[in-house]
Amino acid sequence: MYVTVYVTDQDRALAFYTDGLGLEKRIDHPGPDGLFLTVGVGDSPVQIILWSQAAGAGRPAGAPGPLILESDDLRKDVEIMRRRGVTFEESEPEEYPFGLRIEALEPDGNRVSLRQPRTP
Repeated sequence: MYVTVYVTDQDRALAFYTDGLGLEKRIDHPGPDGLFLTVGVGDSPVQIILWSQAAGAGRPAGAPGPLILESDDLRKDVEIMRRRGVTFEESEPEEYPFGLRIEALEPDGNRVSLRQPRTP
């Protein structure tokens, strides 16, 4: 669903991806961990997060992993994944303005963000 590209200047990156490459701006949402800014192609469900390296410096808890997967029932999916041996950074999914999120660690230590959007 999401792929993260770390950038030094979100405005400059947005101009490059939209004006230069012709992608569409999808999400532009300020949050406690920085601006959540995405671009995408037409009707594709895949989006590129233009994440500020300044916001991601030191990888604070709120910085997204480079891969983000979406779930319709995150709590249920987390329990299934735990039974399969997946390790998570948090004990339970955390509430964010967009919905729920938890971070899984893959064998090389890379983070995979799992999220469930808030229902309107």
